[in-house]
Amino acid sequence: MKRVAVLYGGISAEREVSLSSGRQVIEALRTAGYDVVPVEVGPDLAAVLAALTPRPDAVFNALHGRFGEDGTIQGVLDWLGIPYTHSGVRASSIAMDKVAAKTVFAAAGLPVARHRIVDVAALEEADPMPRPYVIKPQKEGSSVGVFIMKTGDNRRAEIARSWTFGSTAMTEEYIAGRELTVAVMGDRALAVTEIKAARGFYDYEAKYADGGSRHVIPAAVHPEIAAQAMEVALAAHQALGCVGATRSDFRYDDTEGEPGRLVLLEVNTQPGLTPTSLLPEQAAYCGVDFPALCAWMVEAAQCRA
Repeated sequence: MKRVAVLYGGISAEREVSLSSGRQVIEALRTAGYDVVPVEVGPDLAAVLAALTPRPDAVFNALHGRFGEDGTIQGVLDWLGIPYTHSGVRASSIAMDKVAAKTVFAAAGLPVARHRIVDVAALEEADPMPRPYVIKPQKEGSSVGVFIMKTGDNRRAEIARSWTFGSTAMTEEYIAGRELTVAVMGDRALAVTEIKAARGFYDYEAKYADGGSRHVIPAAVHPEIAAQAMEVALAAHQALGCVGATRSDFRYDDTEGEPGRLVLLEVNTQPGLTPTSLLPEQAAYCGVDFPALCAWMVEAAQCRA
């Protein structure tokens, strides 16, 4: 029986999401017949290393956010020579850095939004681009620290003064319209889902709270857009050098008619695996239940050492 250590929790702003993902994965892998070793990750790396001794056959990386999704833990596992799920150091670190990822996407000819990196002090003084625009950290996930600045919104200076994500922020043109997402398993894009947030913005609460959003699968969009979203998601996955499963998020502006404009926002190399997450939902739509999805990830685990 294959012995699989599941890393979950972590020390990022997404710890609670990771705990939820990890609990789901542990149960699913046991259902699939694996010998599972749960490893709740905290700030003590030595404790994590001890929990991986004796060495497991594979690690299921259910960590989200910094240190779990940005190439850090991937480098540790490569050093130890342990196969692990999801992408390696390079793809993970680039995908986590929104500016680096957009540079890769643009070079591959994929549609991206205009953006600027600004000093937070300058953001406090003036708008860096015409409204509406989005303010977001350069290296966070799950919509942590994301704000939409529309006409009449007077929060800009307050946001800048309370900013906790470094000395700079990423500002990006706001794309009107709808929220779409496409998951990729290996070399296959699964489906197009439209996300309808209960309160208009697909923020952290909308992503993970019961009733925070509604998912429409397949999305009711123009056939050209559905095909483009599937193609771009797979192309972005490949451009970054990802393996295993990823999820690409899009904005789709059809406010002036169809087919409209599709814009790639980011690629998530560690998609959520919580009860409200999109990857398991799309996999199930394609006939892959959750234990089978998790087992597929384990069997696709790699060591890049």
